[in-house]
Amino acid sequence: MRAFVHPFKSQMISLSNAPHNGGVFRANGFFFMQVHKNYDGDYKKDCLEFERANGLKNFVGFMTAADIEKVLSIVESGNVRAYITAGITNPAIAGDEPPRFLSKTINIALVIEEGLTLGAMANAIMTATEAKTYTLLDLGYNATGTTSDGIGVFAFEGEQEWAGTATRLGIDIGRAVRKALKESLKKWEKTKGSL
Repeated sequence: MRAFVHPFKSQMISLSNAPHNGGVFRANGFFFMQVHKNYDGDYKKDCLEFERANGLKNFVGFMTAADIEKVLSIVESGNVRAYITAGITNPAIAGDEPPRFLSKTINIALVIEEGLTLGAMANAIMTATEAKTYTLLDLGYNATGTTSDGIGVFAFEGEQEWAGTATRLGIDIGRAVRKALKESLKKWEKTKGSL
């Protein structure tokens, strides 16, 4: 099973919707785990087994059927680094009836080398989601995301309260997400015939 594993130098606070250790969590790192395109397994069990098999502890885990090795994009802007894997076989528009679920998705992990409040981390998720949606529309996808998108923000505990589009941090989040997602989608479009 192919994957991408990113350990942190020191523990960070995580806020995510990840299938493994989602919610608010003290994380030693994160991983993107590749699954079969028709995956319908026990994601909790499979993520835990992956973590243990790779000697990891207290990692946040995301899953995708996209070929991680081919679609992963990493972009840095300021103190923000965006790690994104994208595959769009199940595009969706928030508020519309969703298409049939398929397992390719957009995963966004933001590592922010700053001290944030939990509110600022929520704000960072909002800013990253806006950047994701803008990028999809700008590239011609009639979608605000997919039905299974994952996002996680990793930062240190601190006093910074805002990460919206008017802040320096928010601008860096937006730039990193837009560039990394565009790169990942371009890679995915080149390989989707074989995925």
